[in-house]
Amino acid sequence: MKHLLEECGAMQSDLVEQSGVSKTAVSLAINKKQWPKRHPEIFKKCVRDFFIARGISPERVDEAMGTLKKVGPSHAFYRRNNPQLIIPSEKEAPMLLQNETLTPAARKHFGMFRNPFADDVNSADDFFMSPDIRYCREVMWDVAKNGGFCALVGESGSGKTTLYEEMTERIKREGHSVLVTAPYVLAMESNDMKGKTLKSAQIAEAIIRTLDPTASPLRSADARFNQLHRLLRASHATGNSHVVVIEEAHSLPVATLKHLKRFRELKDGFARLVGVILIGQPELKKRLSAHNPEVREVVQRCELVELMPLDRNIREYVSHKLERVGVKTDAVFEDDTFDAIRTKLTRTPRGGKASDAISICYPLVVNNLLAKAMNTAVAIGHEKVSGELILDMPA
Repeated sequence: MKHLLEECGAMQSDLVEQSGVSKTAVSLAINKKQWPKRHPEIFKKCVRDFFIARGISPERVDEAMGTLKKVGPSHAFYRRNNPQLIIPSEKEAPMLLQNETLTPAARKHFGMFRNPFADDVNSADDFFMSPDIRYCREVMWDVAKNGGFCALVGESGSGKTTLYEEMTERIKREGHSVLVTAPYVLAMESNDMKGKTLKSAQIAEAIIRTLDPTASPLRSADARFNQLHRLLRASHATGNSHVVVIEEAHSLPVATLKHLKRFRELKDGFARLVGVILIGQPELKKRLSAHNPEVREVVQRCELVELMPLDRNIREYVSHKLERVGVKTDAVFEDDTFDAIRTKLTRTPRGGKASDAISICYPLVVNNLLAKAMNTAVAIGHEKVSGELILDMPA
């Protein structure tokens, strides 16, 4: 097809602009001689009409197209303004939460020895902090140091566990005397019909084991709680602070949520002896609603903080990740890439208004989208990732 462009005096950009086919699809066909795997008939018609309108005979166009292989990415690259665009259904669209590995070819092309978007937090310097993330971080820190009560809420891939890991790393790094208890929540469910529930007695036992690994928790509830209180006072007298961190807290039964108030009431004089941090998905926010009468007393004492999408901080986030592997942002991404990411990862419910739009620009989603885009850019011969390529990626 390249010789047809030369013959009719057109450039690749003319084919992109006038045919309605995306730059990615055209590059794939011209440089790699590959059809898009899906909907190749639309691609063929768009390109065929372009060349015929410029005086190339249908026979010669068909002959040139016959050299293209019927392989390529699993999605068709068509421009958003193309009225013939076929949007993949939800069943066709792969999950952006699935891990995407940066190929050796992509790492070599962009000068990276490792993938900056996978296993990307290995030290405090790797940790990216937007103003929103910083606020959540400091709320958790205050609870750990001073015995408060907070709930950290975020979607899958928003960085909740990373924030918790950073807190424990900060305790060690700065040499603070904060003892962290994290009860095991494997297979935890909200009721006994679905699976195992985490009960307040198990939380008390976990704290006791943290304070004194040799102690045997007493059997009766009152005796066990008195034992816990004694151990906490003794530990506090030596200068320690204490915090309980419960992950997957959206699966906590209502009874356990209500009993958390008892842990907050443990004091030595005016000093609170134990802080509580709940970490969970958005369902936790619903369960801690002020309109839920079952947990009203808990809600009144719990500060809820939410990890929001990166949105306005996407460029800074990506630049930070690339700096950690010694690569400049403009060597990998065109300037329009970051606005395209926001557009790509913002969804408006069917029939909804613009104000109903929901952003999923969370770190894990952004990481996987960029890794896929970098792999695709190299596969089709692009020097960098562009905004158009991002918009053409499957959602």
